[in-house]
Amino acid sequence: MQVSVLASGSKGNAIFIEMDGTRLLVDAGVGVRRVARALGELSVPLESLDAIFITHEHSDHVKGLETILKHTGAPVYARPGTLRAMTSDVLPEDRLFAIHDAMDVGPLRVSAFDIPHDAADPVGYEIAGSRKCTVATDLGYVTDTVRSAMEGADVLVFESNHDRQMLRQGPYPWPLKQRILGNRGHLANDEAGRALANLKSRPKKIILAHLSETNNRPSIAEETVSRAFAEIGVTPLPLAVALQDEMVTA
Repeated sequence: MQVSVLASGSKGNAIFIEMDGTRLLVDAGVGVRRVARALGELSVPLESLDAIFITHEHSDHVKGLETILKHTGAPVYARPGTLRAMTSDVLPEDRLFAIHDAMDVGPLRVSAFDIPHDAADPVGYEIAGSRKCTVATDLGYVTDTVRSAMEGADVLVFESNHDRQMLRQGPYPWPLKQRILGNRGHLANDEAGRALANLKSRPKKIILAHLSETNNRPSIAEETVSRAFAEIGVTPLPLAVALQDEMVTA
């Protein structure tokens, strides 16, 4: 299995997952050139994608979809509410399909699970074959459903969006700060750390994702999450941090 976060952050998100001979893209928030270049570094042709899964309709997760679909025949899957929210004249409706709970793509089982975020019908994805990868970002908080999907992942891509103090003292207007801090916003570093530290079946690899470039730093996210492990007396897990402009592979 290979998991590569091609881009992560408020400017655009995309994750490539290859498992058991099947190639998936989760989210398409950056343009086709960026995706093709990153996949090229992995020796993966863009046209070889088997499917694209969308977590929700916000622009940083779908704005590259139109151009990407011109270069691959891969079908696109999302929850029905997400499809309604993002369907427009520029997206070919015959390429868009609904995923309700779970479906098979080749030998892989892709399960969509609900996440608390201010979008039409947002989800994370649990992708299971010979191994398991879970993608859980854009979380207001960690629900039991999200926690269950995280348990036992071989690779977990998990949100660590902001440092609370940096956000509160930063330049964002107060309504935006309230949205981010709310239970349908984004997950703070300390919340991410507690959720990870308290898992019963800990992931083998963790990629912290969707970091705010304004209200976070990779070193702060990594330090805060690692501290949560230390506070309950468990050994911290190795962490990688996904970046906006660089590909990170687990």
